[in-house]
Amino acid sequence: MAPFTSSAGAFGAFSDDHAGGLVLNPHRHFDEALDPPVHGGNRVWAATIAGCPPEELVDFSASINPLGPPQSILDAIANPQDALRAYPDPTYGALRRAIADHHGIDPSWVMPGNGAAELLTWAARDLAALDAVYVPVPAFGDYGRALRAFGARVKSWLLVGGGDRDWLALPGGPKIGAIVNNPHNPTGFLWSAAVLESLLKRLALVVVDEAFMDFLPDERGWSLVDRLERYPNLVIVRSLTKFYSMPGLRLGYAIAHPDRLRRWNSWRDPWSVNSLAALAGVAALADRSFQQRTWDWLPPSRDRLALALRNLAPDTFKPFASAANFLLVRSAIPGPWLQRDLLRRDRLLVRDCLSFPELGSQYLRLAVRTDPENQRLIRALVAAYRRFVEEGASDGTMG
Repeated sequence: MAPFTSSAGAFGAFSDDHAGGLVLNPHRHFDEALDPPVHGGNRVWAATIAGCPPEELVDFSASINPLGPPQSILDAIANPQDALRAYPDPTYGALRRAIADHHGIDPSWVMPGNGAAELLTWAARDLAALDAVYVPVPAFGDYGRALRAFGARVKSWLLVGGGDRDWLALPGGPKIGAIVNNPHNPTGFLWSAAVLESLLKRLALVVVDEAFMDFLPDERGWSLVDRLERYPNLVIVRSLTKFYSMPGLRLGYAIAHPDRLRRWNSWRDPWSVNSLAALAGVAALADRSFQQRTWDWLPPSRDRLALALRNLAPDTFKPFASAANFLLVRSAIPGPWLQRDLLRRDRLLVRDCLSFPELGSQYLRLAVRTDPENQRLIRALVAAYRRFVEEGASDGTMG
């Protein structure tokens, strides 16, 4: 994987030699009449910019599997009357057994949650009890939200390229923790389980967010699930919403030592997972056909999209290698300009990276969608590039 390095020591540095001949004007005005969203997938905000109903947008900003939701989920919640009339099972026994069977572990090691975000909150409460918590940056914004809520002492750890060296110099100690996301968002980096296991030997608590791990056809050697019994200081957080295309239902789960999960359960509100989400989760995990279809689709589609981006125009879009269902792309066209241009002209929503301070306006994150949708995006980017060049020529910002 190509390392992210710069003379400024941060991802966001940008110089003319990366711009493929473009001389960008740092003072160019962007329309900030509406506050940009912190997360991807905010279709209501985007529809306001695009001037269309949200359902008419094609969303490349949220990394959701475009093949779903699978029919198995739709069938499981097709007749919801009984589920709606009763409170959920407070133990979530069927869902916990389905998750446990999926990973080959005991259900006592599983705790479902209202999306991974809820579980990250309880992980942050444990991390906040330590002297310091290291967060590799750029980082998913919810880590900061959750850690700040409990007054954690957060230290940023700048990633240098996605290899072992990202972690070799990380300080250890009996009161030091870390939260890591693997595959990493927003870069798509993937670290081996052996590399991350080295952290478990040096730190008091390691929280590994494996929200995108399902997209790997074979998790062996990458996921830390099989290390759980050896390391009570390990917490794994997983999401069911991205792979199975059901972010509206909010469903994730934590895998950790039963004692830790019992403590977390005493902190949270009862019935945090609704009955429909629980039914959908059981159905999703049993759907081997959908899982295989996704694994067959993603690698070639991701490769084709990356190749098309590289071939668009000299040095204009530079995608980085990714193990997930998205690509981080360095762009010679500022992300905010491109995001609004594509919304207004093409009703396509891409993710700028302003919410990642280490990246800034010169990066985009693009979800991998179906081949026809990816081709539509490429055609729109070609047209946007021409418009940007023409704008620059007309206002004197291009040499």
